[in-house]
Amino acid sequence: MSNTHLFRHALLPAGWTENVLVRVENGVIAEVRSGVPGGRGIALPGVPNLHSHAFQRAMAGHVERRGTEQDSFWTWRTLMYKLALSMSPDDLQDAATLAFVEMLEGGFTAVAEFHYLHHAPDGTPYDDIGEMAARLAAAAEAAGIELLLLPVFYAHAGFGGTPPAPDQRRFISSLDGYTKLYERCATLAPSGMAPHSLRAATMPEVTALAELAGSRPVHIHIAEQMAEVEACLGFCGQRPVEYLLNNALLGPNWCLVHATHITPDEAVAMAATGAVAGLCSITEANLGDGIFPAQHFPGAWGVGSDSNVLIDPARELQMLEYSQRLARHARNVMASPGEPATATALYQAAVTGGAQALGLPGGLRPGAPASFVTLDGETPELALSQSVFCARQPAVRDVWVRGRQVVAQGRHALAQTARLRFDAMVNRLI
Repeated sequence: MSNTHLFRHALLPAGWTENVLVRVENGVIAEVRSGVPGGRGIALPGVPNLHSHAFQRAMAGHVERRGTEQDSFWTWRTLMYKLALSMSPDDLQDAATLAFVEMLEGGFTAVAEFHYLHHAPDGTPYDDIGEMAARLAAAAEAAGIELLLLPVFYAHAGFGGTPPAPDQRRFISSLDGYTKLYERCATLAPSGMAPHSLRAATMPEVTALAELAGSRPVHIHIAEQMAEVEACLGFCGQRPVEYLLNNALLGPNWCLVHATHITPDEAVAMAATGAVAGLCSITEANLGDGIFPAQHFPGAWGVGSDSNVLIDPARELQMLEYSQRLARHARNVMASPGEPATATALYQAAVTGGAQALGLPGGLRPGAPASFVTLDGETPELALSQSVFCARQPAVRDVWVRGRQVVAQGRHALAQTARLRFDAMVNRLI
């Protein structure tokens, strides 16, 4: 199936370009040509969402109340575990469907789903070991988003192979069990490996999974919290990223999610491996994690919606830039001499790094997925800047994924139905 799109302006890998023709064949961009008049609107490549826990969408707004002690990531995690122990496969599918619809309406066109809610509430594997993963795949298919399924290996409660806690029972796998889970997931969607963290997987387990992955994506949480850094120092005398770099062979197929608390030397060494930094600025702010030291990191990065407390790639970019401004007491810090327009620099980097993390060709170029979004406006740089820094709601007008239009005039066809099912589920569980 072939079709052609004409745009007045388009954000190509080389920058903003006028009068662009994009020819699509079988969901892939076959040709991009400039100098073809008659187009309308502003086209941008869709943003890959490199880190999501879809089930946590059900928590959004329900945990913004202080407890009797000082709240932190760790008190939030206790509430998250309670939700995780209550959700059925139907509940997960309803949460994921709404999350994926909202991703598309915001301009995310692909998602890496970091999936660890594997088993029944009592910890027993379902008859279909991939029952919960199948529900995520069904939600992605219904919404029309491109899915990278990342089944998570989770075996321990702390560094050094600490036995798992009872409230982690839905997550836990042995290496043999995980291999069977991964094989099932690979029948459902493109898949990669995801050791949860250096707390939940020992280094021999991490390296075994990386070897099994080959060139497929490998994603891991790392150095998100200072308590994690301190625990790792107590365990081995090294910081988490330092420990990983010293004991595992990282490459461009790796994504180190968060990497919030890293030293300048760790940042440079991490970038030298080609690994992507997976930044989830809204969640990191919501959980009080800290601020990624972008000024020290010369490598590729992308953005993810993580806990899905607010799903909007433009807001992720805004939060990233503003956090850097607050930390460095400066403005327009993520721009560069090569791309002085801050929103454009942020957007291009997020597309490039996110595509790498998902193992996809990125950008509006031949061979890449025909996944793109449109904005209204006559001045493209200004329209994108307003979308990132000024819009009160997502400025995205239309969205295509693999050549199929899934959002029209800012609205997904499933938005109302998905919201009603989601609200009924949340009212029952919370």
